Amino acid sequence: MTGPTGVGKSSLALALAERLDGEILGADAFQIYAGLPVLTAQPTPEQLDAVPHHLVGFLDLSENFDAARYAKAARETLAAISSRGKLPILVGGTGLYLKALTHGLAEMPPVDPDLRARISAMPLAQAVEELGKADPACLATLDLKNPVRVHRALEIVLQTSRPLAELRGTWKNPSNDFRGLVLTREREDLRDRIEANVAQMLAGGAIEEVRHAANRAGDGARRAIGFRDIEEFLAGKTSLDACREAIATATKRYAKRQLTWCRTQFHFPSLDLSTLPQPESALSRALEILAAQAP
Repeated sequence: MTGPTGVGKSSLALALAERLDGEILGADAFQIYAGLPVLTAQPTPEQLDAVPHHLVGFLDLSENFDAARYAKAARETLAAISSRGKLPILVGGTGLYLKALTHGLAEMPPVDPDLRARISAMPLAQAVEELGKADPACLATLDLKNPVRVHRALEIVLQTSRPLAELRGTWKNPSNDFRGLVLTREREDLRDRIEANVAQMLAGGAIEEVRHAANRAGDGARRAIGFRDIEEFLAGKTSLDACREAIATATKRYAKRQLTWCRTQFHFPSLDLSTLPQPESALSRALEILAAQAP
């Protein structure tokens, strides 16, 4: 199950797990980090007590992670859950992690050290400009403030002379072992939820999390939405209101990219939670959609 941040994936996944005697497997590139449960909207202690969760809050802040490592760990975890007679319920919004698990990783060319060195030395603005010239369409699918993603995308496009979307089309065939569901909401509903979530996150301890994590966090953890904005607030460079607005804006942009990914990379049925405000009705409809996908 996937969908944009703030849509309500965690609560519906919990309800599914309780109904189906399942265990939850996370697929979120930032919820993997220990020490940032509030900032990254990890399941609450009560949710963790109610249903076992895996690949959530397990990675040291100093470490980096990628889709290949995630797919390997997720396959091992899925097998372990199934061996206990439980139903694995995969939930998260990191599309690349999900795609790596359900389709296998796309074949990429070997690294060209000279090209990588040249691109890595580029300022982010220059890399975005070069990527826009080489593959304009991919700009809408990337976090253009993330230098790692931008530099890697530019490296791949220049090395292969092919658009990123075309290369993504070379993913291996999808596994038939997965039934899927993409959660959505009406635009204003999702925006309101994101703004409320950001305000609650800041009031609920995220600022202290970043204060304590700042000296230990590596590049991976620092890319979590809000981490650098809170650091600027703690340094006195911005106000709390400006910090909140910056995080909300970044989160909305991320949600838009997630929706684009879901439309172009997955072919699972969608469920609009705005039309199903009662949790029980959303659960019933989700169960119907998933059951219809059974072989």
